[in-house]
Order: sequence, then C-alpha cells, then structure tokens
Amino acid sequence: MIWLNIVFIITTVGLVTSILMQSSSSGLGSAFGGGGGGFHVRRGSEKRLYQTTIVLATLFLLVALTHLFLI
Repeated sequence: MIWLNIVFIITTVGLVTSILMQSSSSGLGSAFGGGGGGFHVRRGSEKRLYQTTIVLATLFLLVALTHLFLI
C-alpha cells in the first residue's frame, strides 16, 4: 500500500506543477464575463503542457479512486 501513497504524492505534485506552469493572458476578468478574447489555439510546448495536465488529472482521479476503495 505504500507504493500507492508514493504514486499519489508524485501525481499530485506533477498536477499542481503543470497547472501552475500554464499561463493565462486573459486574467481574472474573463472568468466573470469580461475580456473579449477570442478562440485561442495551443501550439508547441503550450499544447504539450495542456495534454500533460489532462493526463495527470486523469491519473490523479484514478489513483484517488483506487486509494479510496483499497484502504
């Protein structure tokens, strides 16, 4: 069971890091309806970071559910 805790910690740190590395040029104003930014296409390293975040979030969910049902 200790391996599950280690995987959970590594996944959590990776997910938090990948989320914090993403930059948002629109700021907080667009969250409340402000900012008239249009469609944004991710390219290059930004796209890779976005895909990594999705993979880590999915892995985090799976490890958390496994942890819930095994312990």
